[in-house]
Amino acid sequence: MAGHFAAPISHRTILRRASIQDLPFIVALEQQFRGHDLVGAEDLAPHEQRMNDPDCQYWIAGHDDSPAGHVILRGIQSVNCSVELMRVVVSEPGQGLGRAVLDAIVTKVFDELAAHRLWLDVFEHNARARHVYRSVGFVEEGVLRECVKRQEQYASLVVISILEDEYRARGRKIQ
Repeated sequence: MAGHFAAPISHRTILRRASIQDLPFIVALEQQFRGHDLVGAEDLAPHEQRMNDPDCQYWIAGHDDSPAGHVILRGIQSVNCSVELMRVVVSEPGQGLGRAVLDAIVTKVFDELAAHRLWLDVFEHNARARHVYRSVGFVEEGVLRECVKRQEQYASLVVISILEDEYRARGRKIQ
């Protein structure tokens, strides 16, 4: 893997900017969860294009030199200072890595990118993810009813966000 891990997330988990060499890992991880209808999954080409877009950032989470998840942010250059958490995927859900990664990304978005708002949409049936987002301070704003076609059925998305002042009120410290 290119690059090195920096910016500690917890005592074992670290976050680093992804590189083009990380794309096979990213695609494989998304494909691993494609059948569960919990996260989006794409082939290599859209990731390559997005990774070269200055409005997007890709991050790799891991332990030492082992990647264990990834994050895609977009809207980095938004005139409204509204950044979208497009995707967060961890290789072993339920082990606390998702929460650690989410904490680190929220801190990065508000303290380093100077965003006003961080938002995302999550499948309505993904109760585990919705719980984790709420535990970090995200607020559910509403439901986009049956807006995504998954095979022959439609799925609803819940839009959730956290504002900078909500983040600051939770006692986060600039790192």
